[in-house]
Amino acid sequence: MTTLADGPATSTATADAIAADERWSTHNYHPLPVVIAEGEDAWVTDVDGRRYLDFLSGYSALNFGHRHPGLVAAAVEQLNRVTLTSRAFHHDQLGPFCQELAELTGTEMVLPMNSGAEAVESAIKVARKWAYRVKGIPDGQGEIVVAGSNFHGRTTTIVSFSTDETARADFGPFTPGFVVVPYGDADALAAAVTERTAAVLLEPIQGEAGVIVPPDGYLARARRLCDEAGALLIADEIQSGLARTGTVLALDHEGVTADLYTLGKALGGGILPVSAVVGRADVLGVLRPGEHGSTFGGNPLACAVGRAVIRLLSTGEFQQRSTALGAHLHARLSELVGDGVTEVRGRGLWAGVDIAPGGPTGRQASEALMERGVLCKETHGSTLRIAPPLVIGEDDLDRGIDAIAEVVRAR
Repeated sequence: MTTLADGPATSTATADAIAADERWSTHNYHPLPVVIAEGEDAWVTDVDGRRYLDFLSGYSALNFGHRHPGLVAAAVEQLNRVTLTSRAFHHDQLGPFCQELAELTGTEMVLPMNSGAEAVESAIKVARKWAYRVKGIPDGQGEIVVAGSNFHGRTTTIVSFSTDETARADFGPFTPGFVVVPYGDADALAAAVTERTAAVLLEPIQGEAGVIVPPDGYLARARRLCDEAGALLIADEIQSGLARTGTVLALDHEGVTADLYTLGKALGGGILPVSAVVGRADVLGVLRPGEHGSTFGGNPLACAVGRAVIRLLSTGEFQQRSTALGAHLHARLSELVGDGVTEVRGRGLWAGVDIAPGGPTGRQASEALMERGVLCKETHGSTLRIAPPLVIGEDDLDRGIDAIAEVVRAR
């Protein structure tokens, strides 16, 4: 097949940029050796002018592609007005942003923050306060039930309930109050939920774990268990939400409603970090002035971009694209099972591809794809995460799938 990224693997410009990163930036990532300088729609261009198809989308932060004109226009317009006030004052974008996001998600109240991890931390704080003030759990005794193989961020509290030892090693002591059960095991979840349970926190689809879709009925049972125990259900939709799976929220596929949702990534349109906790007003309403906050949370620029994202989602176009293109993606990837691939999972325009033993490692496959002009990333050694921007065309989608087929079949 013809490669998209023709030319030498490493030029002087690429090598110099990578060397500067290695010298001056902390080594908490292991990126592929490509230096991106420009992006448009589903494509990026490196410092040497070579083009690559983006099959990762910033882990769903770029659902609408690179530099979507409507989102860029909203950002530029707001840049020319005001970018930050802090929450010491009102501004004219916050109320409309919160109302429009609540209406889009079918919720009642919005707590705007910045990063996804901040949204998860905020949801944990709200759930605990609600448990003590409303449910009546004795102070300091509330528990939050979580799933193994989760990924909710990398703050100290969040890695306290991670089962990834790389994320945990040397970062203790850890925050108590979490009970970990296997993901997808409804009986284990039922055994863990008690009168001390403040909330159950789950990803409707586990992204970092390899795009793991739970068994049918699991999320509905989680909802019933929370109702029976008087606990909250919190859905982490930071990667799965905002049209990635074909619906506004991935939980919508199950006909299940959470009490709180965490949103992020695509909410900022790939332009700046924007996150939020959305949900019931009687739950988020437990917060009072001075109990939680963020200087940049809900800033005018973030709200303006977020409102533009909401306008795009309100048409249903991107949900429809994810559904149709996702069906095509999964049909074609499924053809590789038994031919270089052991399993394909996912929903919408999102897939986890397990490379068969004897084939390349996930890192080797990612590097081979990069040489063929397609960018994606591995997880857990032998799994590729596939998440193209929702603006991708079918021809480009096939181009990327062809490259994957070529690489996983290599021996």
